[in-house]
Amino acid sequence: MKYFKSILMLLTVIAFVSCKNDKKTEETTTEVEVEEVETPVEPKKMVSIELSPKSGSDVKGSVVFKEENNQVNFMAKMTGLSEGTHAIHIHESADCSSEDGKSAGGHWNPTAQPHGKWGDEAGYHKGDIGNFEVGADGVGTISMSTDQWCIGCDDDTKNILGKAIIVHQGTDDFTSQPSGAAGARVSCAGIIE
Repeated sequence: MKYFKSILMLLTVIAFVSCKNDKKTEETTTEVEVEEVETPVEPKKMVSIELSPKSGSDVKGSVVFKEENNQVNFMAKMTGLSEGTHAIHIHESADCSSEDGKSAGGHWNPTAQPHGKWGDEAGYHKGDIGNFEVGADGVGTISMSTDQWCIGCDDDTKNILGKAIIVHQGTDDFTSQPSGAAGARVSCAGIIE
């Protein structure tokens, strides 16, 4: 009987220790729920506008601004221009109501720099896009990409909304102040979202 009691006691101790270890395992095991978090993707912004003839010209065209990853890509295609070099700029007001395009104001220059070629260390207007070539067919295109512009951001020195695109009859000389002596404004479009 003593032997039986010893075995019974040993089995009780084993059962007790076994239960205690199960409890420890239960207490230390924790389920963690993993939730996938999507990284917010900045939506692409785009503005597309149509150029209208000014100053008695037949110059028409389209301009597209696309912003992605803090870069604005600009592309313009114009028809009805004379063969040669022409200038294109961003002007300070989206008002294209006057026949000569002067209602759009001067070049967009939010940082009060002198007129110049885009990227010139001596200074340039944020609206100084530059010159482009037109063939005998009267068609001209120009494109560029920059982080100096934005579409609808809170930075007034970069935001192109509320401005105008002006195509000029002549060539920008990049030195004459304040506009590069580019001649008549032959086409205009307001950049409105």
